Amino acid sequence: MKKQSGFTLIELVMVIVILGILAATALPKFADLSTRAEGASIAGARGAVSSAAAIAHAAYLIDNTTSVIEGTPVTYQNGYPNAATIVNLAGLNVGAGLDFQGSTVPGPPVVLTITNGSGTCSFTYTEAVAPAAPVISAVLGTGC
Repeated sequence: MKKQSGFTLIELVMVIVILGILAATALPKFADLSTRAEGASIAGARGAVSSAAAIAHAAYLIDNTTSVIEGTPVTYQNGYPNAATIVNLAGLNVGAGLDFQGSTVPGPPVVLTITNGSGTCSFTYTEAVAPAAPVISAVLGTGC
């Protein structure tokens, strides 16, 4: 008589049950990744704006004139990039899932609000008012 090898039906059912339990515990973690990714993207955009403002200010301290950084002409407001320039200088664009809204109050300082595509997270860039640096707010919103 030949000895049979392989899995019994009970062993197969136990493996399927264990895989089901693992999938049920891991699924909520993966479902939450999109929210966390949106929060990370707006935080990255804030970091890019902050870095771009610092680099442009350093260039201004060297030249005291309008300069071109990475092919982007920089228009300064009290030694720092103005709101219209900072978006391009930081490499942000609407295609990256970001929305930009300038302030409706005329005159300096202009406040630029940068929001993620779903509108749940945002931060603001307020142009520099002499002799202070521009104000870049923390990321605000739910799930950010």
